[in-house]
Parts: sequence; structure tokens; C-alpha cells
Amino acid sequence: MIELITGVVVLASTFYGTAGAHADSYKPFAVGKTPMTIEERVREFYTDAPVLSDIAFCESSFRHFDKSGRVIRGKVNKGDVGVMQINEYYHKEKAETLGMDIKTLDGNLLYAKYLYDKEGVSPWGSSAKCWQKSERFAKK
Repeated sequence: MIELITGVVVLASTFYGTAGAHADSYKPFAVGKTPMTIEERVREFYTDAPVLSDIAFCESSFRHFDKSGRVIRGKVNKGDVGVMQINEYYHKEKAETLGMDIKTLDGNLLYAKYLYDKEGVSPWGSSAKCWQKSERFAKK
């Protein structure tokens, strides 16, 4: 029985990632709801830090998967992964120690929030010219 439960948990984490130490801030993707677009999911996930939604638009146009269903990679740097373009070289190991898989949508979003809480918007400085054009910055 324990093997069956463990197998289900491992299988589920393969598709959805794991919440790890941040289970209290983890919001599962469209569970018990009408399925959302990636943009809707990003905006819902970042209601407390809406600049991250602007960054997601600038980094990936709210895309996490390509037309073949593979996780998108950066055009300039192939190490950048997913909707928030988290760089695997710099962040994969830390994300994994936190129980997050940056190749899953929720893992990518959750790790970006972790990064934002630690470093602010600086990890996305290369796209600042784009996201600083949003209404949030235009009002200042």
C-alpha cells in the first residue's frame, strides 16, 4: 500500500512539481476549477506581486510550452526555461533543494516568486525595458 501511495505522489509531482518547503504559498494549477490559460494562471499566481505578471509577458509572452508541448527555452540563452525564463545553470540546483521543478509551470512560477522575494526584479533586468513600460511603472 505504501508503495502505491508513493508511486502516485511521485507521478503527480512529475506533472505538477512539488511544493517543497513552500507548501503554504503553493496554489495547484486549475485543480477543482475550470482550466485556465497560462496567462490567467500567471496573473492569479502573482496577485500579490503583479510586476511578475508583466515580467512573464516580456520574458515569454505567457508561454510555458512550445507547439510540440516541450517547455520553452530562451532564444538568446537556451538555459532559460519556461514562462519566467529561469536559468537552469544558476537556479536549477537551488530550485530542486527547495522541492521545485522549474520545468513545470507551477514550479517555474513558484521559484520565480522565491527569487523575487530574495532579489526583487533584478534577475529579470535584461527585459526591464519591456516590463517597465507597464502601467505600474508609468504611474510613478
